[in-house]
Amino acid sequence: MTGSLGLSVALFLFGLIVFICVLLNDASSRRGVPMLLAFILFGMVCGNVRSIPIYLDDSGLAERICTVALVFIMFYGGFGTSWKSAKKVAVESGLLATAGVVITALVTGLFCRFVLKWEWAESLLLGAVLSSTDAASVFSILRSNKLGLKNNTAPILEVESGSNDPAAYMLTAVMISIVNGGASGGGVSLMVLAQIGLGTVFGLLIAQGGIAIMRKLSFREATCSTAMPSENCL
Repeated sequence: MTGSLGLSVALFLFGLIVFICVLLNDASSRRGVPMLLAFILFGMVCGNVRSIPIYLDDSGLAERICTVALVFIMFYGGFGTSWKSAKKVAVESGLLATAGVVITALVTGLFCRFVLKWEWAESLLLGAVLSSTDAASVFSILRSNKLGLKNNTAPILEVESGSNDPAAYMLTAVMISIVNGGASGGGVSLMVLAQIGLGTVFGLLIAQGGIAIMRKLSFREATCSTAMPSENCL
């Protein structure tokens, strides 16, 4: 009985959290406040209440949940971005997603080294971690607010924010190896080439396989009539 009561309370709280998130989404669109900021603050409040039955203190489980959520965010970003507009800004977005990430990591590392007085390795590691743009916040701001950006700025930011994670990931992996003392010039070069080569090959194979599967599937288009509506139109 106690277990079923705890489960009911957990389900009720989960539904309440979803309902509050819907309200926050509506409030953010009215006030112009980034929805992600409201979610972060709400998550911090829920995370500090240990009496909630769904309190999560398992860092490994939290990492897996965040990884799955990030997959959906990246899929939504890629699926919602028009390839026709993205193709025009591929060069600019590619430079920002690679060279821009490196420059951001270096600037942040220099700040930590000379202002916070950290060691070089730790400074550059923090710079690598902070070098990528958060795709969820960029998509939320650009698509919820009509900013009226010119010169293809919006598609550049969308494509860049959705494609800069590999560069930041490689920088982070390299810096972690350096901090742990197990990095060498040849090992770092091999790791970077393997990440780029394998990522490109498997990405193309999965994309082509997905296109082939979608072409084999047949989707039935429901035609709705006002005189004789069918159940497919409901």
